[in-house]
Amino acid sequence: MNQHHPSRRNAFKTIGGLSLGLAASSGGFLSTTTAAHADTVSAAGLNVVESDESDPRMWYYRFETPEIGWNPAVNVLLPEGYRDDGRTYPVLYLLHGGGVGQDFISWDRSGIRDLSAGRPIIIVMPDGGPCGWYSNPVSSNVGPRNWETFHMEQVIPWVDANFRTFADPEGRGVSGFSMGGFGALKYTAKYYGHFASVSSHSGPASMRRDLGAVAHWANVTSAAVELGGGMVYGVPWDEARVSADNAMENIESYRGKRVFLAAGSSPDPINWFDRITENEVRLGQREFRAALDDAGIAYEAHEPEGGHFIRPDLVERDLDGTIERLRSAG
Repeated sequence: MNQHHPSRRNAFKTIGGLSLGLAASSGGFLSTTTAAHADTVSAAGLNVVESDESDPRMWYYRFETPEIGWNPAVNVLLPEGYRDDGRTYPVLYLLHGGGVGQDFISWDRSGIRDLSAGRPIIIVMPDGGPCGWYSNPVSSNVGPRNWETFHMEQVIPWVDANFRTFADPEGRGVSGFSMGGFGALKYTAKYYGHFASVSSHSGPASMRRDLGAVAHWANVTSAAVELGGGMVYGVPWDEARVSADNAMENIESYRGKRVFLAAGSSPDPINWFDRITENEVRLGQREFRAALDDAGIAYEAHEPEGGHFIRPDLVERDLDGTIERLRSAG
């Protein structure tokens, strides 16, 4: 189905080359919230206000939560046959990039249904705000935007309560593109006991290099697009927050985990957004890889040609590596 849900946002504009296009919706509206959902949602601090489970694979839910000042949504992409096979599956949390219009359907528009076809894994794609940086901001002038709390304390337990998952770190991975790649590295740094696999597709791994370019960019974009002049890290920075979110300052958090990194080696020389963004990402990932080398922590890294965009072949390679590392469906 390619019909758009009437409440889903369709506008698109990249911010500094941070993200690709939206993702197609999972189908038309059909309210299928069950009593079981209501019980578990209440425990997670979420209230389902819309849902659609009519598609064989892509199920959609929209929540009311005090952590976010509007009703965020999530797409849950299921393996073929999930509805009837009774099997338990590992889960990949797949995070979208930043930019006006980027949201929970971004990865669908980028082809994740086809890229994941035949693979035994549940893929959860939540809203993260257009420039929320997967964070609880220092300040907001537009109401709550506590994306970190929403994801880590609400979405994950809600998914484990409502789907047949392995509710432990060996059953979970996290990945993302651009801002979402940053979010994947950040969540792994701060929540050691949550994920056994982490992947960053063109996501920054070093926040303090180049006079803190990434932290400054997070402040500027969150103020302009997400927080009505508020900021993720504040001015001056909340240094403890920056350090907690910075992969480079939390190297030991990646020990024993599968680590997958990708960054383009040749950004578009004409597009200065692409050039600045992907050069900063690539150099930051190299710095991160050197720190992992020094600590004796294994990783898989790629520097393909091109700039700041999703590479389907690397997404497929990453999916296969994630599935190999996590607990097998059974």
